[in-house]
Amino acid sequence: MALAPNVASSTDPVPNEQSGGHIDAPELRLFVMALFFIFGGITSLNDVIIPKLKELFTLNYMQAMLVQSAFFAAYFVISIPGAALVKRVGYMRGAVFGLLTMMAGCLLFIPASKSATFEVFLLALFVLASGITIVQVVSNPLISLLGPSRTAHSRLTFAQAFNSLGTTIFPYVGSILILGSLATVSASQLSGAALAAYRVAETQAVVNAYLGLAAALLVVAAVVWFNRGRLKGERHDEASILKSFGLLRQKRFGFGAACIFLYVGAEVAIGSLIVNYLMQAHVLALPEQAAGKLIPIYWGGALVGRFIGSAVLRMVSPGKVLAVCAAAAISLIALSANSTGAIAAYALLAIGLANSIMFPTIFSLACEGLGPKAAAGSGIICIAIVGGAVIPPLTGQLADMTGSLSIALALPAICYAIIAGFGVFARKPAA
Repeated sequence: MALAPNVASSTDPVPNEQSGGHIDAPELRLFVMALFFIFGGITSLNDVIIPKLKELFTLNYMQAMLVQSAFFAAYFVISIPGAALVKRVGYMRGAVFGLLTMMAGCLLFIPASKSATFEVFLLALFVLASGITIVQVVSNPLISLLGPSRTAHSRLTFAQAFNSLGTTIFPYVGSILILGSLATVSASQLSGAALAAYRVAETQAVVNAYLGLAAALLVVAAVVWFNRGRLKGERHDEASILKSFGLLRQKRFGFGAACIFLYVGAEVAIGSLIVNYLMQAHVLALPEQAAGKLIPIYWGGALVGRFIGSAVLRMVSPGKVLAVCAAAAISLIALSANSTGAIAAYALLAIGLANSIMFPTIFSLACEGLGPKAAAGSGIICIAIVGGAVIPPLTGQLADMTGSLSIALALPAICYAIIAGFGVFARKPAA
């Protein structure tokens, strides 16, 4: 079996020569793992907020998916400025800036609730995601740098496991805090002042959850700031970040960036529909909160798969593993869409396991051979995460048009088919 290809070039900073090709700062690995945990968990809370806002503002599926559009649009808008910021101030200060921006986004949920306006919630989510984008621009190349290049695939997948730990824990707690309403009426039964008052009251649970997150983010930002001098040997390519778009002309990188777009879109679309999918009479007919508590199975599968994948990727060609996982996701979608009851439910939730290694593997395969341009490549790939803003509303529109969530899953299946093709294309190490 082929070994994982060398990815020495998976970051932009030039390593410290005394470190054997990487920056020697093992104590920073825990810090990076914590960042993955935080931004993964906060991102997954969208899956809980969507059914809540869908009911409060009487939205159809496409309109509800605008939550993901507002959130993931930040990756398109902020990734390149974020990469430029990191190149200017360094990884640690960049992380602090991102964490404080995330905190500001959390605090914006207060005026969003008081105004009881859907658009203000979307603004809060955009600001929150802007901070996450900057943190992710820091985290992906930094984890590749903090260790030998030959194990970068495995190390990034292991770090992504902490991302999945956050996405497993946060939705369960969020379902209790946000979906645990005792309301006996729905927004569709109210109008005027009564509707506005109902929305303010019901969104207070959302506000409380995000205020707790804001306090936690402030503490983490303070810890990072006081340790900002711990990273030694950091240097960056001085070329214009805008020139990095020329990297898209490289077939491997361009194909990989497109697959990040498709993967994030498919993953987010499925996660966003879980609650409504499980509430259907022909699936499990669960109440909202009970369905929300099953979201961690989807993200927990990714958690387990990433720990397993970090070992498998040391022995098997990452491209082959990626192709197999994408094929498994397609098979599970087909099984769920053509089944009922527990089989339909748990086949959908099992897609999380198939998703497990996809993002870090696509990322590292795409960035192979970029040399000192790889942090610029990381910024472009973070832009490609805007797929989470595009694919989910298209999936929602398909559900609205057909009246079937099962048929709507065909769009994520097409995304996985293209990803499988990239796995086959990139199965050999880059030249």
